[in-house]
Formats: sequence, C-alpha cells, structure tokens
Amino acid sequence: MSIDLVVPEEVELTTLLDELRKLSWAAADVLIAYARGKEPPYGFPKSLTIEEGGDGPVSAADMAVNELLISGLKDNISHEKWDILSEETSKEKTFQHSRYKKDWCWILDPLDGTKDFLQGSENYAVHIALAYKQKPKIGIVLIPEKEELWIGIIGSGAWCENRGGCKKYISFSGRSDIPELVLVSSKNHQQPKFLNLLSTLCFAETMKIGSVGCKVASILRGEADVYISLSGKTSPKDWDMAAPHALIEAAGGMFSHADGKDLIYQKTNFSQSGCLIASHGKSHQKICHKAMEFFSLEEPNYKV
Repeated sequence: MSIDLVVPEEVELTTLLDELRKLSWAAADVLIAYARGKEPPYGFPKSLTIEEGGDGPVSAADMAVNELLISGLKDNISHEKWDILSEETSKEKTFQHSRYKKDWCWILDPLDGTKDFLQGSENYAVHIALAYKQKPKIGIVLIPEKEELWIGIIGSGAWCENRGGCKKYISFSGRSDIPELVLVSSKNHQQPKFLNLLSTLCFAETMKIGSVGCKVASILRGEADVYISLSGKTSPKDWDMAAPHALIEAAGGMFSHADGKDLIYQKTNFSQSGCLIASHGKSHQKICHKAMEFFSLEEPNYKV
C-alpha cells in the first residue's frame, strides 16, 4: 500500500511522479514559448488570443496547457478511480458539477497568475494536485521562468527540482514573532477590509506577487512567511489553492481558515471563501487568533 493513501493502492507513487515531471516540464515549454512569442511545441497555435471571462483573462496558453495536462493524465496516468477537475474545463457549457464526486480527484490550474503572465512577469505557475476524500495529498507547483518544480507529498515531505532533476529542500525563514514576519500578498486584491486586517496584524513587510503558487514558493524559499487570502465579491477556487495547500503542508507549514478549520475541496461550487491563512507554521495559531479577534470586533458578520 502507498504511504498514507496519497495515491490509490494500485498506483505506484514513483512511476506517477515520473509522469508528472514529464507533464510539468512539457507545460513549461509551452508557456515559455508563448511568453517569448515563439512557436509553441506539440502543435498548439502560436496566436496568444485573450478573452475576458467572469474570472479574468483566458489566453491560448491557458487552453493549451489545460489540454496538455488533461490528455497526459488520461493517456499516461489513467485510472478508473479518479476524476480530473480543471479551471478551464469548469467554464465549459457542458460542465456538470455533480460528476466530481469520486474519492480521488486531480485538481488543475494550467496557468495560475494569468495576468502576471500576460504582463510579462515571471510570477506565474502551473498547479497540479491530487486530492483524496476532499483533502489534497500531492501538490505540484511549476514556476517555468525560475525553472522550479516544487513537489509536496503529505506524510513524505516537499522539495524543489530543476529540469535536470537536481533537488533543493525547503528553507523556511528563522522569523517567528508576528512583528518580524513577511507577508506575501496579491497585487490586485487590496480591498479595505484586507488592509484593515493587516493594520491589526502589523507584519514587518509585504511582498506582492500574483500567483498563489508563487506566493507559497516564496514562503518555502524563506523570502516570506505568511500568505492571507480574504474573499470579497469573489472567492478563490479549488484549483487556486489545492496544489499550494498540499505543498506547504507537506513541507511542514500550515494552511487553514482563520478559525483553524481545514480547507475542504470538491464542494458544489469549488469555492474557497473566507479568510485563508498559509504560513511556515511557527506562529500560525497566533496569527489566526489575532485575525479572529479582528473579525469579532470589526467584521462580526464575515464568514471566515
């Protein structure tokens, strides 16, 4: 049996990881080609068309990597026990929420940080997660521009590889007291409620990065210590959070709601609403406690 059911019993974890590495670096090749205005591999169209949808811009790069990942999972890692849920396929008219009820489910974001990608920033990523009974067990975050493939397996640990397979391990910062912690935050979601929360927490510094995967990677490198997501009119989705969630927990960090409750995946609307906090874990409970004090006093109707 595989370690703590991070994969179905009939699946060999080492073989699975090898296939995921191949898929990830193929996705990197596609995204870098689009980013450089070059002919993308595997027959994908060169034109980088952009459409504005309800959740923001969707480009040919999103769709190409989505197709590559799903076809790769179906052709090379096919298994009757799992579903495949993707940000892009969830937008299709034929999409049926009721289908995604199997215990095992791949949760994919082919391009996390689309705005960063279209703006020429290096802070975009690919997310690949495998969840079991609504909890992520394997998390992969690929950052093409840094040639970083972050792999986390719950119960086994986390590490980063380059394309040649050379590994480096997690390097959380030594910062532990809240006033010395570095927050990594979104560039585009700075609502007043969030800014008020930050004024209560009083972190030492704030870094701004678009992609959730890149945010969590900055914590794993020791550049930052905490990430907070606060829902407003919209909420992040499963594909935004599942891979970074598994990755930081596998590394020994923590990812929870502000009240300490776990994130649950594959719910009806795939939404991850509320106040979500990821950290290296050293002051996680203290951060949650201070956040809950803020909501109790300042935003008593907010559902964390």
